Amino acid sequence: MPTASRARTPGDLLRAYVGLVKPRVIELLLVTTIPAMLLAQRGLPPLGTFFATLVGGIMAAGSANALNCVADADIDSVMKRTKVRPLPKHSVSTRHALVFGLVLGVASFVFLWATTNLLAGVLAVATILFYVLVYTLVLKRRTAQNVVWGGAAGCMPVVIGWSAVTGTVEWPALVMFGIVFFWTPPHTWALATKFKDDYRRAGVPMLPVVATPVQVTRQIVLYTWATVLWSLLLVPATSWLYAVSAVVAGAWFLVVAHRLHAATKRGAKTNPMKLFHLSNTYLMLVCVGMSVDSLLGWPALGWPF
Repeated sequence: MPTASRARTPGDLLRAYVGLVKPRVIELLLVTTIPAMLLAQRGLPPLGTFFATLVGGIMAAGSANALNCVADADIDSVMKRTKVRPLPKHSVSTRHALVFGLVLGVASFVFLWATTNLLAGVLAVATILFYVLVYTLVLKRRTAQNVVWGGAAGCMPVVIGWSAVTGTVEWPALVMFGIVFFWTPPHTWALATKFKDDYRRAGVPMLPVVATPVQVTRQIVLYTWATVLWSLLLVPATSWLYAVSAVVAGAWFLVVAHRLHAATKRGAKTNPMKLFHLSNTYLMLVCVGMSVDSLLGWPALGWPF
């Protein structure tokens, strides 16, 4: 194992540890946690619970990401996209990164239990363990379906946010879980298409590495349809405002997915990153619609039966 080169200044060391927690990934998780809490309360939850859940969630996600960096250090060192991370650059030692990740994980459990409830803390720990032990160490290197099932870890913040507010897990939380679950494959496969040579070099069987471009875009279309249709299951718990935002954003998402698949079948030049960036916009629009709908507190449409 190569000897880690110490960061030259305290600022360098701080940036290295921030890099371990992957702030951009945490931002995405917060985007889904906040509307889950607002919908659970059907308004703004108590500010103490609201901010405690966000802080505890950041700690839990940071723990999972840091431990992922430790487990994936060999992969990260050969991929252009990830070789600038702290462990490949040897700005933090593997041992220190491991301890940092473990301490963050324990702290997230204790903090969430103390400030929200035990269920939220247990769910946070379960998410960390699933992401590291199931996705990173087992699924990622063994199956092209890695992001399908492993992506369940990225769906858990909505459940944690709901449970922190209510102390339970009810059906709207499971619907929100499903939205992120179905959204993850097209989002990730679009990015993986651009970096498939990196994944091939690292020996990671992402779908774009082991399947043809047409097969990949067909799967993207199918999962995009599943995402949009599943998002409509949340309509009974919301008002017409969420329904409109889900339909409009979903239609946009579907159009771009179908255009990508059609162009791929024709053999035309494509830009999968357009769908990748749009997928982020789609999720943001759905979450904003859900959040505004909840804050306004308009009557929920309810079930038609």
